[in-house]
Amino acid sequence: MFVFLRASAGWSAAALATATALTPAQAAGADPADPRAAVPAVGYASPFKGYRAHAEPPVQGWRAANDEVNRIGGWRFYTREAQRALSAPAPASAPAVPTPPTPTSGTGRP
Repeated sequence: MFVFLRASAGWSAAALATATALTPAQAAGADPADPRAAVPAVGYASPFKGYRAHAEPPVQGWRAANDEVNRIGGWRFYTREAQRALSAPAPASAPAVPTPPTPTSGTGRP
């Protein structure tokens, strides 16, 4: 029990020291209530600075789309493309994707 009290007293002292720490202005001796006190400049950077508005891609007519699919081999092209993607080995540098836990993980029940 005395060990617990000693440990909790240490934590209390650390929390009190953190709560009463002086700000840099107070440590420098500036009075926070003085309106003439020198303060550092405040900066602002907008989170939207590099924002680009969404733009719709150009859409071709359905006849042109059908002609393009026919030119490249029709539905068979897309099937071969999908099969190549599935059979291609993953790059060695790709991180392993962890399996998300199930609601019953670790309980020993199915």
